[in-house]
Order: sequence, then structure tokens, then C-alpha cells
Amino acid sequence: MSLTLGFVTDLHFGPEAYHEGKLRKLSHQAEALTRDVVHRMNERWRPDLLVNLGDVVEDESREVDLTRYAACQGILRQANAELVNVAGNHDLVHLTRTDLSRFWQREGPLFYALDREGFHLIVLHTMERKDVDVCLPKAQLEWLKNDLARTKSPTVVLMHHSASEQDLNDSFWFHNAPHLARVKERADLRSILQESGRVRAVFNGHLHRNHLDVIGGIPYITLQSLIENLDEDAPGRPAASHAVATLTDSRLVVRVHGNDPARYQFDV
Repeated sequence: MSLTLGFVTDLHFGPEAYHEGKLRKLSHQAEALTRDVVHRMNERWRPDLLVNLGDVVEDESREVDLTRYAACQGILRQANAELVNVAGNHDLVHLTRTDLSRFWQREGPLFYALDREGFHLIVLHTMERKDVDVCLPKAQLEWLKNDLARTKSPTVVLMHHSASEQDLNDSFWFHNAPHLARVKERADLRSILQESGRVRAVFNGHLHRNHLDVIGGIPYITLQSLIENLDEDAPGRPAASHAVATLTDSRLVVRVHGNDPARYQFDV
């Protein structure tokens, strides 16, 4: 039994973006970087599924975001792998849940589950209230608990925001806003995941860095943004990050490729 997942996150299709007076998002390079990732996935990594962990657009307006989201989905669907989408907070500033469902080519809520190659995958929809918090509603937590109770397969959880307790003091984006980085109900969420005894890993984006926490025996893996500037300011050097995770009965290996590489391995 083996499953290979390709990952890309925080593509932020849009204009370059500044934060605290410095060039931080090389978003104007997103299209070219995404095409390159898809090429690498097809030619080298050949995953069974390609996972987009959210924040496809750099929210500008409804009309522009619709165009950019469609363009990104068109590129991602050139991968020779099934596309699995996760909703990011920027994606839902001007777009609706109905818009995303249409782009994703599926009906129903933005949280869902699927089974592939002997593994169970759960997509969660973390919801950000601008400048307030990030939450997982009680109804979604109940759905998650019931879904985990129904499956007997090893499970991978996919989400946009973090469910771990990672220290954010050295985070460029969130050192002053940890409440916008991590899910408010993360302790309840982790308890559900741990009690199920089935979760092999949890993956998220959003924080624009690579990070690993292991809590209750479950690895919580944060993946770097595709377009994050690795230099202090202009002209900039994009992370160009994409990841490949290989799962078997007994092992998980995660390799982050690009200009900010990382490698993690876990044995059952």
C-alpha cells in the first residue's frame, strides 16, 4: 500500500505584495512558478494526487479574483494527478463558497473526505474572521469525529491554517498576530485526531514557512509558500516551494523542494 501526494500552497496569484515596508510576496511570479511545479510533478515526482493547500489568489476584487483563480486551476489541472483543493482565507475575501465549489468541480461544503490507494484523506475548511480569529465550527468538528469513526484506513488531514502550537515569535507574518495563524479550536481538533488512532499526518500552509511539530504522536507539517521572498527585500528570491509526501503502511517521508528545502521522516 502506497500513496504519493504532491503539495503546493499559498500561490497568491496577483501583484507583488509588501509587508512592513519590504517586498515579501513575489506574487507576480506565481503563474510561472506554478507552471514549473506542475512540470516537475509530471516529469519527476508523479504523485497520485496534487494538493493545493489554499490561498490561490492575493484578493483584489471579485472580477479579478475569479479570473486568477480560474487561471491557477487551469494550470494545476495540467498535472497528471487528481487535484485536491483546500480553501484559504484569501480565496474567500471576494469569492464565495459556491465559486470555489464550481472551480473544484464538486458539490457540497468546502470540507470533505475521500479514499485513495488504501488511505483516507480529510479536507478541513478553517474559517478566518478578518483580524479576529480562525475557527473550526462545532458542526465541522462533529462531522470530523463521525467521519473518523467510520473509516478504518490510515488518514491524512489537509487544512489551510495551523493546528499545532508552533512558536510564532520568529514568524515574519504572524509574530504580532498568532490568533490569525492557528485555529482557535486546535486543542479540541487535536484531541479528536489523536483519539481516532488513525491519523498519520496533518498538513497545512498559510504561515509561509516550513515547520514541524509532533503532538500526541501525530506530525503537524507546515509547508512553505510558493511565492515567499527568501531575501530581506527587493528584488527578491522566491521560495518556489513544492512538496512530495510518500506514505506506506509503515513510513511517511516528506520532501520539500525548491529554494527552501526540508525533509521529514516518520515511522509507524
